Amino acid sequence: MPDFYGTPVASRMMLGTAQYPSPATLEAAFRRSGAGIATVSVRREAAAGEGAPFWALVRDLGVRVMPNTAGCHTAREAVTTARMARELFGTDWIKLEVIGHADTLQPDPWGLVEAATILCAEGFRVFPYTTEDLVLAARLLDAGCEVLMPWGAPIGTGMGLANPYGLRALRAQFPDVPMVIDAGLGRPSHAAEAMEMGFDAILLNTAVARADDPPAMAEAFASAVKAGRLGYEAGAMEPRDMAAPSTPLIGRAFLS
Repeated sequence: MPDFYGTPVASRMMLGTAQYPSPATLEAAFRRSGAGIATVSVRREAAAGEGAPFWALVRDLGVRVMPNTAGCHTAREAVTTARMARELFGTDWIKLEVIGHADTLQPDPWGLVEAATILCAEGFRVFPYTTEDLVLAARLLDAGCEVLMPWGAPIGTGMGLANPYGLRALRAQFPDVPMVIDAGLGRPSHAAEAMEMGFDAILLNTAVARADDPPAMAEAFASAVKAGRLGYEAGAMEPRDMAAPSTPLIGRAFLS
């Protein structure tokens, strides 16, 4: 099982809580996925007032809550939102998002490092939403982050792993850093591919919430995560340029 900031987590799958057609569907999706962590947007939900019913639903799921700073476009906004999240949800875990591009929702690398530096110094356990950029990853680790959340593709696209070369390089460069693929996954096969590459977990939202049958899709992703991880641990063969016989040639009957 993965370990984030010294805390073992029972599942390699995390789920977001936005865009579901109903609270009942959200609950069913979590039950069938077995996800152990739920991300919640501080800007959409609150632990009191209009967000109270939602918060009660999440607590009843028995999962760990990880607030996020979705919608923040500056380090200052993200830090303020993270501080509010700690007060509201009673946790120092924070998924850090600092968006730098309105269309792609690509992270702002400078703002991300700035916010991570401040939050890590304040004792937050920061899960930064980042790209597969190696230099940015190194800066985030230098800032005190112990987990990275590289994107598979831009948020909500369902494209899968858009840059597998970059993701493999990131995984290889920091083999001991827990990494969660976040954003861009659309199909269970995308999750399996990420797990086969050695990533520790995945975070989903749109691919499940917007499926025709969200609970069934959540279960499908959970199965894919297990299969992909098992394949990684089993040690898949390396691709070859040339064919190789699977049956020995020695002892084959010679027919003239």
